[in-house]
Amino acid sequence: MSHASASLALPTMPLSDRVRMLAAILLVVVISEAIGSVTFAVGPGKIILQPMLWAIFIGAIVAAFGQRLPAGVGIDKAMQTRISGYLQYALLPFLAKLGLMVGGALPQVREAGWALVFQEFGHFFGTMAIGLPLALLLGIKREAIGATFSVGREPSLAIIGERYGMNSPEGRGVMAEYITGTVIGALFVALMAGFITSLNIFDPRSLAMGAGVGSGSMMAAGVGAIASQQTPEMAHQVAALAAAANLLTTVVGVYFTLFISLPTTIFLYGKLEPVLGRFSRGKADESVVDNSVSEDVPAHSTKMGFGDRLTAYVICGLFALVGNRLGYNVPFADALPGMGIIILLVVITDLILRVIPKLPAVFVLSLIAMTAGCPGVLPYSDQIIAMVGKVNFLPFTTVILAMAGLSILKDLPAFRKLGWKIVVVSLAANAGTFLGATMIAEFFH
Repeated sequence: MSHASASLALPTMPLSDRVRMLAAILLVVVISEAIGSVTFAVGPGKIILQPMLWAIFIGAIVAAFGQRLPAGVGIDKAMQTRISGYLQYALLPFLAKLGLMVGGALPQVREAGWALVFQEFGHFFGTMAIGLPLALLLGIKREAIGATFSVGREPSLAIIGERYGMNSPEGRGVMAEYITGTVIGALFVALMAGFITSLNIFDPRSLAMGAGVGSGSMMAAGVGAIASQQTPEMAHQVAALAAAANLLTTVVGVYFTLFISLPTTIFLYGKLEPVLGRFSRGKADESVVDNSVSEDVPAHSTKMGFGDRLTAYVICGLFALVGNRLGYNVPFADALPGMGIIILLVVITDLILRVIPKLPAVFVLSLIAMTAGCPGVLPYSDQIIAMVGKVNFLPFTTVILAMAGLSILKDLPAFRKLGWKIVVVSLAANAGTFLGATMIAEFFH
């Protein structure tokens, strides 16, 4: 176990520090959910600023203010590191909810047709084909793996967090991609989708599938831009196909990125970096963070004991219920049984991984959750689905981004060194995933 890993072991954390940390996370979640969603028009599309976006900004503000408070009262770098440790485990209840949703939607996914199935290849190959070479040409090293193996949404954070840890170069890359996509991704997709739609090159239904990049905010922005240029009947089809593609990309994409995208990106990085990296090596080596190879050890088994992991699961679940109440007016008591089921699935996965530690946590959890969410598979499945249905999807992301915002200041030196480069790479990856999926969907349409 490395020193960095040991620093995330929570038994040495005083109770007062734990309380202060949890209070900071809860404060950010409450404020973000209280603000709610804000929608405004940008050209032909709409931009939706959801609570998860507020959470990362408010979290960073709270952390910045907390750094100025006296020791024992504020949020120092050590606490930010511990919050980052919680983050990678807080992602697992989110993935459990995702898997449960997919289990119930399997019939609709099957009816979507081959175009919907194969467009997933476009989402990957477009992202990697454009993003990875560009990142290497700009002098980005192992951060390029995390930044370009996918569009860097929540499941990608979980995959990289489990394999490398969020404090690794790969972890910094995927987090930088996530933040860039969250902040300006929706605006960029709206403008790009609206412009490409106006060219009348692609069928609107193909464009709709391309908009399902696995991000709710990006999908909403893309759909608004595409549908605003269609008849009412076609606009309805655009919305339905984009939602189905987004679901498929979000869920099937977990397995795709885990077993195809990430290994392929790692392989291509090894082949391309010696060739493309030399173009920027002379002047860029000093402008890129330390890129030493990370230990390829699952963070799941090295950074926290079972008790601390269980604490992270429960905290994420309870705070998501707060967001569920504020954002969706679902009484805490009504949603509590469903959240209990979600946490139980995560704990079962945790116990399985203690017996078979080499299995990927994301894969095991998604498989268990999909089985539990599929009607008729388990006893009392209808009751299970009904209870879990009272727990909405987005409050999990608010909690996750609250943790990300509170812990981001410790990584500011790394982000400063990546700077504008990661923004360019992120936008290129978003363009690649949209265009790649659209072209494949057009071919199979």
